[in-house]
Amino acid sequence: FPAMASDSGDGHATLKRCLGVLRDARNDSEQFAALLLVTKAVRAGEVDAKTRRQIFDAIGFTFPTRLLISGQPPPGCPPHTFRALGLTLLACFCTDPELAGHSQVLNKIPTFNEVLLSPCTPDSTSMVDDVYQCLSAVLATARGPRELVAKGTVPALCQAYLSGGHGSDRALTLLLGLLAVAEARCWQRDAPHLLAVLSKLSSDFLKAEDMTKFELCEVLPHFIPLSAPLTQDSQGSECLRRVYKGLADILGSKLSPSQRDPALKLAAGLVQACGAEWIPAGSAGSKFLALLVNLACVEVRLTLEEPDPVELEGKKEVVTACYVLIEMGIQECLREENPLLDEVQKMQLMRIMEEAFGAVIFYLRQVKQEDLQDPFIFASVRVLGAWMAEETSSLKQEICELLPFLVHYAKKLFKEGSPAVSLPQAELGSTEGPALPQDALRFLLPGFCHLTAEDRPRAILVSQGAPALLCEYFLHQWEVLSSEPAAPAPLTSTETSLQTLCGIFLNLVVTAPDLVRRDKTFSSLMDVLLKSLPVLLPQEHHLVLAANVATLGLMLARILAGSAVLQGTHCAKEFFGATLRFLSQAHTAQADPSSDSLAVAVSPAYRSAWDDIQELWFLGMQALAGCIPLFPWLPPAVLQARWLEELSELLSRVSAASLHFELITAFQGVLVALARASEPCRDVILAHHGMEWANLYGMAALEQCLAKQ
Repeated sequence: FPAMASDSGDGHATLKRCLGVLRDARNDSEQFAALLLVTKAVRAGEVDAKTRRQIFDAIGFTFPTRLLISGQPPPGCPPHTFRALGLTLLACFCTDPELAGHSQVLNKIPTFNEVLLSPCTPDSTSMVDDVYQCLSAVLATARGPRELVAKGTVPALCQAYLSGGHGSDRALTLLLGLLAVAEARCWQRDAPHLLAVLSKLSSDFLKAEDMTKFELCEVLPHFIPLSAPLTQDSQGSECLRRVYKGLADILGSKLSPSQRDPALKLAAGLVQACGAEWIPAGSAGSKFLALLVNLACVEVRLTLEEPDPVELEGKKEVVTACYVLIEMGIQECLREENPLLDEVQKMQLMRIMEEAFGAVIFYLRQVKQEDLQDPFIFASVRVLGAWMAEETSSLKQEICELLPFLVHYAKKLFKEGSPAVSLPQAELGSTEGPALPQDALRFLLPGFCHLTAEDRPRAILVSQGAPALLCEYFLHQWEVLSSEPAAPAPLTSTETSLQTLCGIFLNLVVTAPDLVRRDKTFSSLMDVLLKSLPVLLPQEHHLVLAANVATLGLMLARILAGSAVLQGTHCAKEFFGATLRFLSQAHTAQADPSSDSLAVAVSPAYRSAWDDIQELWFLGMQALAGCIPLFPWLPPAVLQARWLEELSELLSRVSAASLHFELITAFQGVLVALARASEPCRDVILAHHGMEWANLYGMAALEQCLAKQ
């Protein structure tokens, strides 16, 4: 062995001889001596993939495992000699991805953590380096991140970074890698440790007055969790305060693009995680918010008004971050409760954002067909959708000219299912629901809802085939909703999209009835509505969507009355039965605190949603009145539901003063339609004192109808 150890010839030849000794060793001493030379070669970087495999084939995992758990080293050797040898061999094996993911490596993770948490001496730095190499390799495997989180590596890395000892920079790099692939799991399990790191980073960020400040702009976004709101924790809130002050220092200074871009991306990361909650109320906060949105708008205009393809490619990430900030700007300009901005600031920002959206539209008009899978185009369409949803008067001409592209783009992504991964962009203020890989339609729907109420944009949307696309999308979203758990949950994007789609179709039914009659799309839609309402209505947490579906179905049925599916079929009767339940159960009698009598009131089950469904209910009553003469089987269905008796009892019990004019008109419309269309219905109304309460409530048309023989 001494001869081999001092061999100054070919290192590979020496290594080969050592491997032979390893294979043929008669006892541990010979194997140990050969291992010393092998690890010496490994540390010297003399091992290629083939030789590494030869080492593994010679000793496997068994010998390194024995070394890690062995006790007393040979005389004259440092106490951790065996462990150091074992870790060096594992670090060597881990450079092979197949071996790095092996269960024999994964079950050593607690040992790796232990080394990181142990005091580091000059003799043990190589052990720490080997551990970091092993952990980096494990992180890159499929099972690695889950195993690292489960086996406690996050706290070990946090402590290693906070201690500032040997390799602490590598601990931070590994934390960044883990958070990138398993953020929610990391924060769920180890929030206190991660908050401690964020606390140090934010403190360093606030104090730094050199390039470190800008370097930390790149690191901090990884420690701002989307899954665990920092504003709910005092330590997290303090971190946010420091980051806000540090950002205010940066953005208030004269900056080069390389300094400004990371700051804008950090601000966007904070908005994604916390909305505007990290910006303090008051003059300083409102000025900062206005500055932030202003800078974002300037960046968008500079990049998109005269786009240079090469320059644009390098700016897409920062412009996408600017979109997040602009979307926050839109929401803050619309905020009425505890606004951060005053009215003057809001007007100024709306004007500045309008110019930025002019640049976005200009850019989108240049997009080539072959570039449609670019995630940046998706981000641009999405932020434009946010603007169209809220600002309906500005840039109308430009948006109308862009509509053919928007419909084509949304259709392409919906039909093909885009494989592209979206650039990060905030989902501000809503709860995520299942969506398509890149669901552009979801973000365009609110804007389309406004536009379908106006002649010119509606004509463009119809000419581009939007109704058929929206009907297909409705069906897709209904299938998604149907597959979700039936338990009450926060409003999902799926349900919001379905509600908005109903609004778009209602606009088309009201403003373009001829289109509804001739376009088969609406017959398909009617079919879906007939089947969906009976499923929706029993689920109270879907009441707003049920109100949309019921009202749209009634409005459509008036126009499509001749459709085969509405001719007394089981589906039609189920739908109208559900509609009658929705309309009839909305009001009840309750004690009037101001008098001894009863007053009409919204039913308890409807109260929380009434602001959202009130208009739909009145429109639904009007549409039902229009349907009654068109479907001879409908009055018998009303009789069977005993609505007339219940309504008569309600109107007989409550005080006349408690019914406002609009409610009286709604009831009278349905009652007159029933009395005219059906003698049995007229008889039931008369038998329940109809003439009396018709006179009491000033229902002249009903009185006249009942008086006729």
